[in-house]
Amino acid sequence: MIDTHISEQAETILTHRYYLKDKDGNTIENDIELFRRVAHALAQVEHKYETLPSEISMLEDKFFDMMYTLEFLPNSPTLMNAGTDEGTLSACFVLPLEDSMEGIMKSATDAAMVQKFGGGTGFALSKIRPRGSRIETTHGKACGPIEVLKTLSRISSMITQGGKRDGANMAVMSVYHPDIREFIACKHIEGDIHNFNISVAVDNAFMVKVIEGGARHPLIDPNTGETVCWESAREIFKDIIQGAWTNGEPGMIFLDRINMDNTMINEYGPMIATNPCGEQPLLGYESCNLGSINLSKFVVPSSDEDWKESINWTRLIQVINLAVQFLDNVIDANDYSIPEIAQMTKATRKIGLGVMGFADLLIKLRIPYNSELAREVGSHLMGIIKTAAMAKSLELGAMRGTFPAWEHSKYKIHENVRNACRLTVAPTGTISMIAGCASGIEPLFALAWRKQNILEGQTLFYINEQFKKDAQEYGFYSEELMAYLSEGGLLRDRQDVPHWVKDVYVTAPEIDPEAHVLMQAAFQDQVDSGISKTINFSSEASIEDVNNSYILAWKTGCKGITVYRNGSRNKEVLVNGHRANKQLSLFDLEAACGCDNPMIVQESGCETCKTCGWSACKIS
Repeated sequence: MIDTHISEQAETILTHRYYLKDKDGNTIENDIELFRRVAHALAQVEHKYETLPSEISMLEDKFFDMMYTLEFLPNSPTLMNAGTDEGTLSACFVLPLEDSMEGIMKSATDAAMVQKFGGGTGFALSKIRPRGSRIETTHGKACGPIEVLKTLSRISSMITQGGKRDGANMAVMSVYHPDIREFIACKHIEGDIHNFNISVAVDNAFMVKVIEGGARHPLIDPNTGETVCWESAREIFKDIIQGAWTNGEPGMIFLDRINMDNTMINEYGPMIATNPCGEQPLLGYESCNLGSINLSKFVVPSSDEDWKESINWTRLIQVINLAVQFLDNVIDANDYSIPEIAQMTKATRKIGLGVMGFADLLIKLRIPYNSELAREVGSHLMGIIKTAAMAKSLELGAMRGTFPAWEHSKYKIHENVRNACRLTVAPTGTISMIAGCASGIEPLFALAWRKQNILEGQTLFYINEQFKKDAQEYGFYSEELMAYLSEGGLLRDRQDVPHWVKDVYVTAPEIDPEAHVLMQAAFQDQVDSGISKTINFSSEASIEDVNNSYILAWKTGCKGITVYRNGSRNKEVLVNGHRANKQLSLFDLEAACGCDNPMIVQESGCETCKTCGWSACKIS
């Protein structure tokens, strides 16, 4: 095989999930051929726009270069399926769910087709009439939205996305729905509805009532529009917080903030649901293809104390421009599972350009993740990406035409953009492992971890390469330190590690939840779609700590919030290199991902195998 520049871990992931295979299951592709396949497929779209053959060839090379250098990677479905005539190239979908037998079964069928093709789906249960409501046509009683949710979950369990991973879903319910308490509690028993994340959709009026304390909140039948009863907003919020503290669910999405950026609200109405990891609010039948820039690749040596002098801005702008064109081309190259998705996606042409490797960039700049300066860096960088992506979308709009629904949008007369939205910060579950960087805008989860080789009975140590380099250069490296870290030990408790190292190499479990929320808010201010971010808590965190984080997320303009308290699940996955609470047996691990050397960790609220890249809910 050709020598590659990627890590052993990345090669394992690519072999297991991404490289093409022959009919006998033998790998027939390497990383160069994979990136060339994808670059060629996306460049060929240019023929539609009468681009000269020589220019198409040059563009293909540019697409290839930014992927091969790991400066940019598209979401997994694009890497897996581009150039194969199999499956979708997009990761994110929201399907409408109407209150009728025909509507429910239509959504179930559509979801099965989307997941068969490799996508993940989001649903809003808010229109489904409450449990026990009278059905006029049959004189029976409605089963309610939770039974509909369970039905969708069972269907999803039958589908493996593109033959390569389990189905991923998000269910959202309005806080005004009469069955909201049942929804909040529907995943309290671990393992129930396991292939759905759940979030409660709230508005500003509800949050104001929560803060005021005693205000009454109406529960409204979505079928009749009548107020069924009044309950305490604070008590409903307490239920949400209790669930989040207990096992990380439900999350929360802030509809007013989401729809501030909904440029199509006048034509299609408000967005009321998101994709499975919550970073992509979408209208019914919309999809969005994602791709992420690896920020760690743009740090250059500099003696200047100003961090801005350490960024290769010229190359960053070049990659932003290429990535926007690449993602716009995905819309045309895509193979859509159902015609409604094709129609809606092409009407708004939404793309989701995001970032990964932000924590690695901060480490190279020697800036602690949980500092105000780090948030300034994040906001500034995302602001540059926002401006450049908008400029490129305007350029494409002038050359290729605006998105078809543009004239009904909120854009001004001079804003002839190609894409209704352009930016999204996705979780980048497996593509960040391929790129060898931290996921999304998350901090490092661990500096060292262990992997058990089941077949050979060996324990292998894996160490963050930048940390290992610094440890050796500054004289504090030892095998004992690495073993300590792999067992879940923290740098802050070591006397042999310099203070600046402890500050710069701070990991997710060490970071105050408030700092997590403020980082999400710093990026959200520059992003027209959403942010995937997990707010991590120690096992000792109180319910009040979770309460404060949810309120802070709303106050600082986040579009949603997801939390995870270490130790809060009975079947807890590997965390920071060691198992906490009830341990997963080797049988459980193998059943989860199916690879020979499973190493499951909790990252961004999802369970991911560091060996093969399997993930329980990540789709990007």
